[in-house]
Amino acid sequence: MTRPIVYHIPVCPFCQRLEILLALKGMSDKVEFRVVDITKPRDPELLRKTRGTTALPVLETPEGGILKESLIILRYLDEIMGTPVRRSDAFEHAIESMLVAKEGPFTMAGYIWVMNQDANARHKHRDKLLGLYRDLNDFLMAHNPDGIWLFDDFGLAEAVFTPMFMRFWFLDYYEGFELPDTKPYARVARWRAACMSHAAAQQVTHEEIVKLYYDYALGAGNGALLAGRTRSSFVFEPHWRDRPMPPRDKYNTQATDSDLGLI
Repeated sequence: MTRPIVYHIPVCPFCQRLEILLALKGMSDKVEFRVVDITKPRDPELLRKTRGTTALPVLETPEGGILKESLIILRYLDEIMGTPVRRSDAFEHAIESMLVAKEGPFTMAGYIWVMNQDANARHKHRDKLLGLYRDLNDFLMAHNPDGIWLFDDFGLAEAVFTPMFMRFWFLDYYEGFELPDTKPYARVARWRAACMSHAAAQQVTHEEIVKLYYDYALGAGNGALLAGRTRSSFVFEPHWRDRPMPPRDKYNTQATDSDLGLI
């Protein structure tokens, strides 16, 4: 093995941030990505390498070292491959690290909402996410009010947040979520739009996210099967492009394998 190997799920946002980083550096061919099918039991050899954990991505170095957690892998690849994307100025790097630290609660709020099955709780989840968007807006206003990015270009913080902005397409589709077109969200809306349209971040599409994350919208994540279903929406075949769009109404409708084009 001469290149690092990343074991990953192609549609996973935590894996996509690694792909974005490599695309920014023009070094996508310097890492081998090996796809893991999360609808099947893990390969025992991979479990041995990860000491029994199943979370992805996982990086294996050419020397056999194992790294877990996407942010750790992201920073590692940034350090060893080409010019770092992270800010070289210590204070600016601290600022971008402060923004990166906000990603965890933001991501959790979005995933908890899409998996929510209580229609009466929708407003609570919406308010939570909007509060986090306002917090991001305030942070960007404090550090670069008139710009697009946190600093002068797409950087480390953008690589971290962009996959989450894209995954939240499932909230647009299944929950009818829209970021308000008002002043408290104007700065973060500008940032989000620029992040999602960046050339280095085109690994996934809206259609792909909506189709593959259908089971999440019904409360079943990570390849788990719903009652009455025999196939996960995360299966590789049939290809997502060959499947119909799922029903938007997650609270009153549960599509079958056949409805979803899975059989």
